[in-house]
Amino acid sequence: MNFRSVPIHTDAAWGQEGIGHVSWSRNVTVIRSKEVTGLGFSIRSTFSALLAFLLAINVATASAAEKVFGLAEVLSHALENNGEIKALRAERGLREAAKIRAGLLPNPSLEFEGAGDFLFANEGERSFSAAYSQEMLTAGKRTKRLKVAGKDLEEYGHRIADAERLLAEEVKIAFYDLLLVEDRLKLAGRFVEINEQLLRIARDRLEAGDIPELEVNLARVEVARSQGRKAEAEREIEPGRLKLFSLMGLPPGSEVGIAGALERQEFSARIEDLKALALARRPDLMALAAEKERAEAELRLAEAEAMPNVTASLSVQQVDSSLDVGDITAKDRDKLMGLKLSVPLPLFDRNQAGKREAVTRRASADSRYLFVRKNIERSVEAVFSRLMATGKSLSIYDRDIFPQLEENLRLTREAYRLGQVGFLSVIEEQRKFLEANEGYLSALHEWNTTRARLSAAVGGGAQ
Repeated sequence: MNFRSVPIHTDAAWGQEGIGHVSWSRNVTVIRSKEVTGLGFSIRSTFSALLAFLLAINVATASAAEKVFGLAEVLSHALENNGEIKALRAERGLREAAKIRAGLLPNPSLEFEGAGDFLFANEGERSFSAAYSQEMLTAGKRTKRLKVAGKDLEEYGHRIADAERLLAEEVKIAFYDLLLVEDRLKLAGRFVEINEQLLRIARDRLEAGDIPELEVNLARVEVARSQGRKAEAEREIEPGRLKLFSLMGLPPGSEVGIAGALERQEFSARIEDLKALALARRPDLMALAAEKERAEAELRLAEAEAMPNVTASLSVQQVDSSLDVGDITAKDRDKLMGLKLSVPLPLFDRNQAGKREAVTRRASADSRYLFVRKNIERSVEAVFSRLMATGKSLSIYDRDIFPQLEENLRLTREAYRLGQVGFLSVIEEQRKFLEANEGYLSALHEWNTTRARLSAAVGGGAQ
């Protein structure tokens, strides 16, 4: 069974009351308790350990048939099975068909013609002809059409890669969103346990006559509030799973587990390197570059199409004729072969509209390319700045906030046990500690999602 640590800082805060370090599995919380000093705590700790062990066995058995996906497997499955991506890949065949069409030559034509004086004098005059015609492309039209179709196919390939880039970003964020919800659920469950232990302490002190019943009631309220927070976290689990599974292209009812952790990994890339990487690898920019080249090729094709094609015809004709001279009828048969060239005169239509359209598309493609190029640099800078700010926030939590909060909570809880402070002081310190843990989880989630956005912003190269 895989375990992952959740950044819940509780060790120092609850030292001598037996609330030890916490490790989390996929579905089961396993608590390794320290020695306890309170009466009856050792029995409860033994029972809790036994219960956790039995639950772990049950979950391990139940999840034996459940396939577990890490982030790499989630991404691979999504890129292979996402419905939108599959549709885009299938539509690539339309561009491939267009390229095949662009390389085809015009079909030749075969004409047959027969004539006679059957309905008139019927003197045996007949004619029959057969002609073979072929339109010949001029000005390299076929080559230019192939280049246009090839650039269109290249652009579409980059569009597919860009859709995969955006899908990977969306899947990563959904994956980290689900991890955040699960960690919040575990945090809420941990504070339910803490408040239940605090309630037991309050009851013990009430029986000893150290505190009024009001403090026990306050402890009950805190237990109920923590249970409410846990219920709220549980409500977010299923929507998060369904969103991720939908992006992965999983069928309804799939039994799939997710394994991963919100963690801060080292990151040392420089902003200049990231911007250069983005300009070299972003598939949407590559698609616009291909669009520019296609627009230029379309302009060359439009200029070529102003030149008319030539149609050559080769014909064979047989003519039977008769001539009456007095009582004598002379019959004659002639066989003729002909060659004909047909060229339209470009007096009115010289493809002026096609040229204008091509020039407009080229100007539009140039403007769009420059705009996206600048926007890519700005987006990389913005995401990088956000990542650095989040890193500073995490460092503050680790260096300044948690050590002091843990010490304050430990001292406050010990003071309450000794009767030196009231229950409200403990509640206030717990509230601060809970808010700090939730803030840390949010910052850690922000770090991971921002890394995912930065990776997408540079075309998948910032890991």
